[in-house]
Amino acid sequence: MGSESNRSLWHDAAMAIDPTAMDQLDDETRQRFVDFITERHLATLTTLRRDGSPHVVAVGFSYDVDARVARIITWATSQKALNAGRMEAAGQRAAVSQVDGGRWLTFEGPVRLVSGAEDVRPGVEGYAARYREPKQRDDRVVIEIDVDRILGRP
Repeated sequence: MGSESNRSLWHDAAMAIDPTAMDQLDDETRQRFVDFITERHLATLTTLRRDGSPHVVAVGFSYDVDARVARIITWATSQKALNAGRMEAAGQRAAVSQVDGGRWLTFEGPVRLVSGAEDVRPGVEGYAARYREPKQRDDRVVIEIDVDRILGRP
């Protein structure tokens, strides 16, 4: 796909892209995307409280391009984890957004809460690669968003 087509993928009125179409981006655009999601930036995670109001918190996250999963590490009793577990049971969606000047990306999709050493490992490894090795926690869980929509301008 030429760069003109990429502009329409990323800069149309909705500024949305299907995450399954990443392989259709030209090398330059794909590299900008990968660079932006691997640079050290904080983001915001939006989940829903029990009353339906948004709970927005600053987080670090990692994104697996091939699996199309955004991962946020946390502990089991955090409000974001409690929200994510409840939202998973209700089939609801969450979003994680990153902004740096005019560059921004939002990853949206169904949310789930995972625990157990094997399930948590990809989240911990992703966080360590992007930020730093996290502190050890016995109650570590990972909020995963199965990304089915990406908005933004990398």
